[in-house]
Amino acid sequence: MFNATHSTCEIYGWCPVENGTLPRKSLLAETENFTLFIKNTVHFTKFNFSKCNTLQTTDPNYFKSCTYDPVFNPFCPVFRVRDMVEAAGENFGDLALLGGSIRVLIEWNCDLDHSTTQCRPQYSFSLQDTKYNFRTASYYRGSQWQLYRNLLKLYGIRFDLSVHGQATMVCDLVLLYLDAKADLYWKEKFEEARPPKGKPEATA
Repeated sequence: MFNATHSTCEIYGWCPVENGTLPRKSLLAETENFTLFIKNTVHFTKFNFSKCNTLQTTDPNYFKSCTYDPVFNPFCPVFRVRDMVEAAGENFGDLALLGGSIRVLIEWNCDLDHSTTQCRPQYSFSLQDTKYNFRTASYYRGSQWQLYRNLLKLYGIRFDLSVHGQATMVCDLVLLYLDAKADLYWKEKFEEARPPKGKPEATA
């Protein structure tokens, strides 16, 4: 009872309430030289062709020292965070204050009539959001077994990866479907697997 005519209810909750003050300094400034290692492999089943976005090398230190460059290092999968943010058209200092989200698109468009070395990924970056944060809490009990918590609001830069690709082989399409000797080429290209003599065929 509040007084003779009024009563109140009390709501159980955490005290103090969350502080909604925005950061005044860049919390993510030191992440500009952080790097991301992005490994991606595509497999075009129709052509039985696979390709990885990393350079095939026996040098154990290569991935520790290289940084992606579309001209000089297209098969280095190590990306500098600041370069990715700026490639998305955003100022790193602005994003380092409140966080944000960057989309990384990897596109494979391969013409398999040419050398497989020309089948290489193309990367593009776009800004999804200029703010990114989330909350997490740790709970514990004090000396009198009262329940306490520490609530943290964390800011970060999120990277969303998306992979698209297609492969073409004009020579195969012509020889398999349009050439007068398509049946002969088909038999030479594809071989029917048969079980060894004396063994029954496998059943699904």
